[in-house]
Amino acid sequence: MYRWGHVGAALFCYAPVGAVLTRTGAPELALLGATVAVALATVPDADEYLPIDHRGPTHTVWFIAGAALLSAGVGWALGAAVGRPVAIAATVGTAAALSLTSHLLADSVTPMGIRPFRPVSAWHYTFDVTPAANPRANVALLGVGSAVTVGCQALVLGIQ
Repeated sequence: MYRWGHVGAALFCYAPVGAVLTRTGAPELALLGATVAVALATVPDADEYLPIDHRGPTHTVWFIAGAALLSAGVGWALGAAVGRPVAIAATVGTAAALSLTSHLLADSVTPMGIRPFRPVSAWHYTFDVTPAANPRANVALLGVGSAVTVGCQALVLGIQ
């Protein structure tokens, strides 16, 4: 998938968490998490600018785990400055994990697929539904992710 498809997938995966945060009285954390999810949606594709294989190390569960832990650490440091280290670390770490996981899921629908457990396993997975460059698929993912995000927030806020 391309940028907007990954943003849509990240919004889709983060939407339920954002809704729970809003429902429990923390809409600022919901917004923070959504911002993190969108900001990190294409981070695994940084491999296109690095001397490593595309859909290589940055497209693995190991990368997701490390990046989510690093993100939570940054969240802790920033949260400590405003007196909410645990809440902000949990929000940022969760949003990072969901965003990066959504990236792998979105790439799994392309013919190229992913090898999420490299180097431990060479297992390759693809649903082989659509090429990454398909503009309709990317716009559809963005539309669905946006609609689910708005819908989840509307549900918890009681907007009809």
